[in-house]
Amino acid sequence: MGCRNLRCFHLIQFLYMIASLERMIYCLSPDGAALLSMKVSIVDPLGRLNDWLQSDSSPCLWTGVRCDDSDNVIAVDLSNMQLSGNVSGAIGRLTNLVNITVEQNNFTGSLPREITHISGLRFLNISHNNFSYNFPSNFSNLQQLGVLDAYNNNFSGPLPIQISQLPNLVHFHLGGSYFEGNIPPEYGNMSKLQYLALSGNSLTGRIPAEIGNLSSLEQLYLGYYNVFEGGIPPEIGKLSKLVRLDMSSCGLTGPIPPQIGNLSHLDTLFLQINELGGSIPKELGNLINVRSLDLSNNNLEGKIPEELQNLQSVELLSLFLNHLEGGIPLYLAEMPSLQALFLWSNNLTGVIPQMLGTNGNLTQLDLSSNALVGPIPPGLCTGGKLVVLVLLKNQLSGALPEDLGYCKTLNHVRLGNNQLSGAIPKGMLSLKNLQMLELVSNQFNGSLPADIDAPLLQFLDVSDSELSGELPPSIGKLPNLQKLFLSKNRLVGSMPPEMSNLRSLSYLDLSENHLSGPIPAELGRCDQLFYLDLSVNDLEGEIPAGLQGLQVLGFLNVSRNHLTGRIPPALNLLQSLTSADFSHNNLSGPVPTNGLFQYLNASSFEGNPGLCGHGISPCSHSDDRSLPDSGETKRAKRFRAGLKAIVTVVVVAVFIILALLVSFIHNHKEQLCDMCKEQPSKRPWKLTAFQRLDFDCHHVLDCLHESNIIGKGGNGVVYRADMPNGETVAVKRLKKGGHMGGSDDHGFSAEIQTLGKIRHRNIVKLLGCCSDGEINLLIYEYMPNGSLGELLHGKRSEMLDWKTRYNIAVQAANGLCYLHHDCFPLIVHRDVKSNNILLDSNFEAHVADFGLAKSFQDSGKSESMSSVAGSWGYIAPEYAYTLKVNEKSDIYSFGVVLLELITGKRPNEPGFTADGLDIVHWVRSRYLNEDQGLMQILDPRMLCSELPLNEVVAMVGVALICCSIHPVERPTMRDVVQMLADVKPKSRGGSFKDNARIERPLISL
Repeated sequence: MGCRNLRCFHLIQFLYMIASLERMIYCLSPDGAALLSMKVSIVDPLGRLNDWLQSDSSPCLWTGVRCDDSDNVIAVDLSNMQLSGNVSGAIGRLTNLVNITVEQNNFTGSLPREITHISGLRFLNISHNNFSYNFPSNFSNLQQLGVLDAYNNNFSGPLPIQISQLPNLVHFHLGGSYFEGNIPPEYGNMSKLQYLALSGNSLTGRIPAEIGNLSSLEQLYLGYYNVFEGGIPPEIGKLSKLVRLDMSSCGLTGPIPPQIGNLSHLDTLFLQINELGGSIPKELGNLINVRSLDLSNNNLEGKIPEELQNLQSVELLSLFLNHLEGGIPLYLAEMPSLQALFLWSNNLTGVIPQMLGTNGNLTQLDLSSNALVGPIPPGLCTGGKLVVLVLLKNQLSGALPEDLGYCKTLNHVRLGNNQLSGAIPKGMLSLKNLQMLELVSNQFNGSLPADIDAPLLQFLDVSDSELSGELPPSIGKLPNLQKLFLSKNRLVGSMPPEMSNLRSLSYLDLSENHLSGPIPAELGRCDQLFYLDLSVNDLEGEIPAGLQGLQVLGFLNVSRNHLTGRIPPALNLLQSLTSADFSHNNLSGPVPTNGLFQYLNASSFEGNPGLCGHGISPCSHSDDRSLPDSGETKRAKRFRAGLKAIVTVVVVAVFIILALLVSFIHNHKEQLCDMCKEQPSKRPWKLTAFQRLDFDCHHVLDCLHESNIIGKGGNGVVYRADMPNGETVAVKRLKKGGHMGGSDDHGFSAEIQTLGKIRHRNIVKLLGCCSDGEINLLIYEYMPNGSLGELLHGKRSEMLDWKTRYNIAVQAANGLCYLHHDCFPLIVHRDVKSNNILLDSNFEAHVADFGLAKSFQDSGKSESMSSVAGSWGYIAPEYAYTLKVNEKSDIYSFGVVLLELITGKRPNEPGFTADGLDIVHWVRSRYLNEDQGLMQILDPRMLCSELPLNEVVAMVGVALICCSIHPVERPTMRDVVQMLADVKPKSRGGSFKDNARIERPLISL
């Protein structure tokens, strides 16, 4: 009886709970119930929506929810909450919604078609997510919609035509996805449209003339990654209210239509990075309100028109990389608002206007790579705002203006390769914001200023400039200096011991001077020093043993001095040293035989009559006895001989065991496979799709067989997977060792987070990912032609002719350029190599494998890693030895890939040992130092067909610049893309050599 009563009690309690739950659901408003239904499909790792509770009667106080006076939900704002998952169709039940904002999250899947049921919707912002598929077909139901912002998603297919039927649309942004095909002419029907952005897609065809019918349009963005046919339609000139026009980097050809001069309200005109030709229309002088005008990187010719003097409001004028000729107009100096003037790499002649800068607003000036003559204007820093001054590669003469020594804002100064004379202005090397000063190849008088004290200076190059006098002790007051080049001058005296204070120094070149005295032992304290060249001086005394403190030293040249004594055996301890030259001194004794020394050529020691060994001359018995601890050396030799015998026996035994093991596995393969089959995971599989997928994780798992393996790497195995719908994908199964987002997920989170954000035709497309919390799978588009490494070094390498290799180089460069310059924060790949460049059916290159990728908030700053990550042979010197990495590390690796394309050789081959240990040193030694150097390094498989040697020579130049020892010398990826474009001959003024090392200034508006 008691048990029966107890059961009745539990039944009553259960019914009470059900009734209470019903009352809770009944109390919650329909809008609240719809929001809770939405919440089910949302992944909320930070708990931002924890206050969305069923126990509330109204959702009006919930995070991101706004109601009207009748408690109807009228706005849902979930922006920037780090949410993921899907936006469910339950949102369509919020029929009173006016505003939906879910920007800056990671939502995937399709935009729910139920959203079109909300007839009163006026504002829809879904930007910066991973939505895919096409827009709902009945999107035209949203007749009240005024703002539609879908920027930076994964939408594909043609642009939705039905959008043109929205009569109240004012703001329309579909940029940054994968839309393809033509711009519908129907878009010209949106009479109220004020903002139209279609940039950053894969659009083609012509820009329709109907765009000119958008009479209310104020901002138009069509550039970046779209490739339009033909030119700019003249009808653009009908957009009388247009304030901002950006059609940059979209393949435009033909002339700039003069009708653009009708856009009197234009504030910004960006037409850069196209193939526009002809002259600059004089009608652009009618744009009296324009503040930013960029026509750079085109094929424009002729003179800068006088009519541009009407642009009294212009702040940025950028015309670089064209074929402009004639003088720089005097009126540019009179423009009151001019802040940034970029005219570099043209054919400009004459004198720089001497009043330039006197408007007091000039911040950036780059007139490099022209044929300008005369003096540098004296008032460039009149307003105390000048930050960037680049005038290199001209024929400028006269003294540097004295006021540059007082320009406290100066940060970046490059005046090299001119005919400047006089003294370096007093105070110039004491500027507190100065980071780079390049005065190379000029004709200065006098010595370095004694008042050196620039705390931020990182780069100082005054080589080949006829400097005299002594190095001042104040040279040690540059705590952040990384590179000091003072070679090919007339410096005298000794090296001051204060140089040991340069603790950030990585490159020091004092060669070809008249320095005397000993090499300071204190130099060994510069523990970041990688490159040390003291050759062709009058240095004397012994090589200090203290140099063994330079543990990252990779290059040492002390040749052609008067050094005496022995080569310190302690230098054997420098494991990073790959090149050394001790020739033409008075050194004596035996050459060390261990470490680096066994790889050096005899030429590294010639000109030292007292040296012996290493193929120079035999060492006498007295030489051997003079060595310290000779008895210990003999005992060490006997020990090594015994150890060698033991190792030989062990190796033979291991080989026998391995052979027996392989034989056993072969004979029992089936039984072992059955034993080793992995048990099906008991965890549920989750598929995260980044575009429409007609398969699920189980279809993928069915293909993970040994017979489908197409590649193996450090992070896992790659399989070919044929899906039931006929689609072929590539699946990378990462090694076990942690959950998604854990501290040991072998790159899974890195690849997901990186590939989920970036979109470019030359970066491999991530279709989705599968995870059960233990096993992680990445699903990529399949690349039928495998990796570049396979085709260069495998059996099918004969398929790669020069044209194909060149195209691969350009396409891979474009992919990396996107990572470095179009992603914010910028992305450093950290494992650029030929095996990570995949080729589709048309041999188009796609950069892949982002397991080591890292985002950087601030371009140009290095970040220290805990260990070296990447592939040997591709790793930049400063990364391998200092663990400091930035985007310049990728550029070095890409230079190695270019050398692979040219030579057909791997980065590290046994044949390189005698010439420098890797492909970079091998190419430099053969190509630069031998007759017929090009033929020595060319892949002979390319010689079977017609080969444009001028293009090959140009690409070798690009590769070697990318592989410059110091990061500062390497170009940016934007520069690399441009230099590779210049490899193909076209009607551009100047030569490859002239344009190869141009550094583009950063433009900040």
